[in-house]
Amino acid sequence: MKFVSYWHDTSAPFAGGVADPVSGDFEVAVIGAGFTGLSAARKLAKSGVKVALIEAEHVGYGASGRNGGHLNSGHFASFSAAKAHFGDAQARRLWRAYDGSIDMIEAIIEEEKVECSFRRGGKLKLASKPSHVKGMQAMCEEIRREVDPSVVWLTRQDLSKELGSEAFHGAVLYPKSAMMHMGRYANGMAEAAHRYGAAIWEHNPVTAREQTANGWRLTTPTGSLTARQVILATDAYTTETFTYFRRRLMPIASFIIATRPLTPKEVAATMPGYRNYTNSLNIANYFRLTPDNRLLFGGRARFSAVSNQETDVRSGQLLREQMVGMFPQLASVEIDYCWGGLVGCTQDRYPRAGSADGVIYGMGYSGHGAQISTLMGAVLADIAMGHRDTNPLDGLSWPAVPMHSGKPWFLPIVGTYYRMKDMLF
Repeated sequence: MKFVSYWHDTSAPFAGGVADPVSGDFEVAVIGAGFTGLSAARKLAKSGVKVALIEAEHVGYGASGRNGGHLNSGHFASFSAAKAHFGDAQARRLWRAYDGSIDMIEAIIEEEKVECSFRRGGKLKLASKPSHVKGMQAMCEEIRREVDPSVVWLTRQDLSKELGSEAFHGAVLYPKSAMMHMGRYANGMAEAAHRYGAAIWEHNPVTAREQTANGWRLTTPTGSLTARQVILATDAYTTETFTYFRRRLMPIASFIIATRPLTPKEVAATMPGYRNYTNSLNIANYFRLTPDNRLLFGGRARFSAVSNQETDVRSGQLLREQMVGMFPQLASVEIDYCWGGLVGCTQDRYPRAGSADGVIYGMGYSGHGAQISTLMGAVLADIAMGHRDTNPLDGLSWPAVPMHSGKPWFLPIVGTYYRMKDMLF
């Protein structure tokens, strides 16, 4: 078993990084080479802006290369919950942004000829308990009526064509949702940004920033550069150099396992629908088939702000038990990959983007960033170029989390609360 991300291990690394020490003067410096930062750098460079992209590890290292591979449409919650939180107009705009970002990803893949197995397979949100069915049916009808008439309800009988599991009691089908190979997309985006002229430095964490007469100086272990504007796209991997954002973000670990490639017979008996799947528990699981027919199965097996080999192994064992509970036919199937990563969560679980603390920022995707982060990167590029009318999150307040300084000590308490809810309701 490999303790690395499947997405990283099965994609060719980006090879166009700058080998020389960090230096130079730029119009915009982007910090973080995940989907947000890559999208921002690509759009800026394509628009003729002199841009630098600085990454602490390698392209796609963080959440962009450690997720479940889903590009799911719409809000994570019901439309009515978003409407109550933001108001009708803002809720609709945000819903359209999630859908629009998947369209944007598809267009970029075509334009840049990125081979990443993009596919509009749809998503099923599965009812884990009979008591969840009525509420999910009502949510489905509301979504159909308000924002997406393509969404449909599947009965438990319908699910026999989708999944080889007796664990679920119905599902909401979101046909617009898609999937892709996340590592190949990230590296393809980096290649595109590089072709348009972006200077990309990997393995150079920003260790300090200093305001200058014309902008900012960013210091890394190999050198420093200056930029008129800075875009911060580090999400859960935001360092203490940017304390303002750490006080507003809660890093939560999410863990994933991937089996050996399944045979055609095993695929037909387990996941013939070949979609994205999530369940309806508070501590949910998410799963799908990879391009080479592995079952990728993830979730927040443990409420922790740490991901390392020790935590990944322990969480992987719990995930395997959950997987076999849903799919007993896979009890003897080997696990080839086990990894974890950090998710940047806001208090209300909706992302934030705008300008604060001297930088332009986009983060707080709360486990739903794979689909919207490409669009948000383009939005941040627009802001840097003086256009603020494309930001679907414009004007949202973002207060600090009470008693939180960057290390979420309260996660075990939160985890216990949600486990109790899953047991009782």
